[in-house]
Amino acid sequence: MKKVLIANRGEIAVRIIRACRDYGLTSVAVYADPDQNAPFVQMADESYGLDGVRPSETYLDIGKLIATAKRSGADAVHPGYGFLSERAEFAQAVIDAGLIWIGPAPSVIEALGDKVEARHIARSVGAPLVAGSDGPVSSADEVIAFAREHGLPVAIKAAHGGGGRGLKVAWNMEEIADLYASAVREATAAFGRGECFLERFLDRPRHIEAQVIADTHGNVLVVGTRDCSLQRRNQKLVEEAPAPFLSDDQRRKVHDAAKAICAAAGYVGAGTVEFLLGIDGTISFLEVNTRLQVEHPVTEETTGIDLVIEQFRIAEGLPLRVLETPVPRGHSMEFRINAEDPGRGFLPTPGNITTFVPPAGPGIRLDSGVTAGFAVPGVFDSLIAKLIVTGSTREEVIRRARRALDEFEIGGIATVLPFHRAVLNAEDFVNPDGMKVHTRWIETEFAAMPDAMERPEPADDTTLVHTYLEIDGKRVSVGLPAVLLAGLAASGGTASAAAPISPVADQGVTASVSGTVQSLKVKDGDMVTEGTLLAVLEAMKMETQVVAPRAGKVRLRVKEGDYVTAGEALITLDD
Repeated sequence: MKKVLIANRGEIAVRIIRACRDYGLTSVAVYADPDQNAPFVQMADESYGLDGVRPSETYLDIGKLIATAKRSGADAVHPGYGFLSERAEFAQAVIDAGLIWIGPAPSVIEALGDKVEARHIARSVGAPLVAGSDGPVSSADEVIAFAREHGLPVAIKAAHGGGGRGLKVAWNMEEIADLYASAVREATAAFGRGECFLERFLDRPRHIEAQVIADTHGNVLVVGTRDCSLQRRNQKLVEEAPAPFLSDDQRRKVHDAAKAICAAAGYVGAGTVEFLLGIDGTISFLEVNTRLQVEHPVTEETTGIDLVIEQFRIAEGLPLRVLETPVPRGHSMEFRINAEDPGRGFLPTPGNITTFVPPAGPGIRLDSGVTAGFAVPGVFDSLIAKLIVTGSTREEVIRRARRALDEFEIGGIATVLPFHRAVLNAEDFVNPDGMKVHTRWIETEFAAMPDAMERPEPADDTTLVHTYLEIDGKRVSVGLPAVLLAGLAASGGTASAAAPISPVADQGVTASVSGTVQSLKVKDGDMVTEGTLLAVLEAMKMETQVVAPRAGKVRLRVKEGDYVTAGEALITLDD
């Protein structure tokens, strides 16, 4: 293996580029149009444009990625996480093209990526499980029938995905129909398949996971555990290793089940086996993520094992260098820095970063995909950086993290930094005698949510618009007059510039975020009342509902599939 194409973007692309350099490999980046000036594009040894904006036409386009790998002379592909990382057809396409796939075999991805099949494997090795459906369900009526038999709450889960996408929890019968439709919609958008299955949802569970690496020589190693209970909308915000406040018996059960599941599946590479831990001590297998996790740095910091380099070694056919679970060296926490406003329900906030001043000092690691001046696009995930804080004990990490978060300054967009600062003063999280945080703690018990952040004014127009030319895999920055680009766009030329948002009359209903119009719930001429659901926007992989601020007659200004910017008119409500 000499040259690795990284089929991803942002901070994970930066992370893999650094591992390539540490291991002596050449790195190849690919990028969508909005990422043309991103740090990972500049850092890679070579960078190639994918000629598109949306994920479907860039980082999810298997044909483009394979063609670029061949064009660049890459002999291996690392998928990162998200996008195509858990798609068996991508792994197979890489292998069929004669390239090295840095990950488990396509058949293993298929088996464990199918959450129903993964449950069957877990059951076969005696892993702990809660009640669930025997296979995917095809209607909301089946969800209702399951709830009547096993009780509420019920988790509706994408059968072919992970990372919290396509996961909805129904707490009452009346919301099941809407939640089932939303889960299918999210699963289809994120994974290309909308099948969902059901599980009995444990009340106030902690989220515990085991990091596993396995080689082609039959060695399977549980590297350690993590706790990822601090979540909003099933998306993790804070993770730590090792998982605190577990009994020796609970930790042993997690280790044994994770190792047995991966061994039974013939797993090779880095992967994560996830579990839920109920307040009554019940442990239940959740799923296997057949890829590197976002939170892998906390395991690296507490074990000294570089998981990306281990992925490289495993892909080359080398045996594991460590065969026994290492004793954790201290404690580590990761704080996901998302472009979201916690005071507005974690609303995504794409935009221009005007200031980016990260913390430093002992025990501080920053994995970032952005710098000052970078424009965070609204078409991708909201994660922009990860702050990893390590110390000798959990208490020391908390003190150090408070200092680091106080030092961290990001301007121009809203971020979750104020939320993280508040969490580190929440007794439920920092209590040294036990953690009361669970997967729905933010929605149900967290009482110190920061105020909504002030939204920045739009940036002034500049006389030059910077764009990039690609010459033999290298990027060259050029500045062109904005008026020229605007003229080309107006005449149908190949260059483009963002069109200004037209003024919106008082009766207009505007987009609260920049994103895609996922669905329109009304038609031209409909009469609606205040509070009527008008549309659903998808921004940074999250759905945002748009409701009528008052009664009126609908006039549509957009159509489904349109990309809109924050403040753009969606609908006019005539008196």
